[in-house]
Amino acid sequence: MKKLRIPEPTDPEFLAQIERARAAAKAADESEPRAVSASYDASTGRVRIDLVNGCVFEFPAELGQGLRGAEPTDLAQVEVYPDGEGLHWETLDVDLSVPGLMAGVFGGRAWMRALAARGGKKGGAARSEAKAAAARENGKKGGRPRKERAA
Repeated sequence: MKKLRIPEPTDPEFLAQIERARAAAKAADESEPRAVSASYDASTGRVRIDLVNGCVFEFPAELGQGLRGAEPTDLAQVEVYPDGEGLHWETLDVDLSVPGLMAGVFGGRAWMRALAARGGKKGGAARSEAKAAAARENGKKGGRPRKERAA
């Protein structure tokens, strides 16, 4: 069995790695959004995130994977990770990334596909009898006006 080499705290390469990690962490702190606090507003159904730079970001709780249909008392139990990089709901076993939320990522790939199918990217593509009836009525009035062509 091969013995694992643990670097000495004075090893120059090890110390250089520590400095690079500290620099990367500092750059991330300066460039990525970090939360100071978070709360849930039951009257609006939104999660509010107060950021270190003084800005505020809010999103409808129902968009967050694992939050749809949760009780307001559970949603109100939101905690901020110590580094401000994420939000956690202990009773719901949900974790969401602050930078991800601000980029419009409210969950995993399957969750995001389901959101898009629900009315995001394909908004207006749903078919219903009410929509078909409205289209027929619009057709009786001459339909959508044609676009003017530039000469």
